[in-house]
Amino acid sequence: MERWKDRVALVTGASVGIGAAVARALVQRGMKVVGCARSVDKIEKLAAECQSAGYPGILIPYKCDLSNEEEILSMFSAIKTLHQGVDVCINNAGLARPEPLLSGKTEGWRMMIDVNVMAVSICTREVYRSMKERNIDDGHIININSMNGHSVVPQSVVHFYSATKYAVTALTEGLRQELREAKTHIRATCISPGLVETGFAFKLHDNDPERAAATYESIRCLKAEDMANAVIYVLSAPPHVQVSYKKVLPSEKSYLGLLEPR
Repeated sequence: MERWKDRVALVTGASVGIGAAVARALVQRGMKVVGCARSVDKIEKLAAECQSAGYPGILIPYKCDLSNEEEILSMFSAIKTLHQGVDVCINNAGLARPEPLLSGKTEGWRMMIDVNVMAVSICTREVYRSMKERNIDDGHIININSMNGHSVVPQSVVHFYSATKYAVTALTEGLRQELREAKTHIRATCISPGLVETGFAFKLHDNDPERAAATYESIRCLKAEDMANAVIYVLSAPPHVQVSYKKVLPSEKSYLGLLEPR
């Protein structure tokens, strides 16, 4: 990680869960981390904790609604002005709404598309432009996906969500191919976690907290810090090594037929 010291990372959805854990881990290793979310209160608190702990990096909170392209573009413009640009992009933000294919609300579907697919695509395009205009040839784009992007589980409330995560799988592979066509050494990685103990299920099942809690009680889940370690592993690989796909599962579950949220 030494080569990433003092360089700039963008972490989307950095207020809680995996995003917060990744932001902390990168700051611990000396990176300048722009952490964005719709609300930055928790990121500001995390930034203060990192500073108090004496970590060599810095966490910069940035308020951004990732469902709004204008706000995303404004964020990248601000990063360019203040920090020159982005060297590492962690597309972590994601959401699920309990909207089945046969009875779901269009608004919920559109919300998932906007954040899980469109925001990832816009951020990826903008970070590549940022790298290219600064002649950065060793950058890294990491998409935090889900095992639901590799397997459709028999639970109607996550079928549309699963479709958006399959899109992330395809987008990451397409990105890898386009980066090679562009003859660049910028790397692209898709990390797909299994069941991670975050607040994700409580947002999905916001009308049924008991069901949400049961999701995390069924097995010993992964922790957000486990996923942060996976990100560090991928970033730490030598420049000539690209970890294209990384699946991380709880050791107590070996098959994919579960709601395994991210």
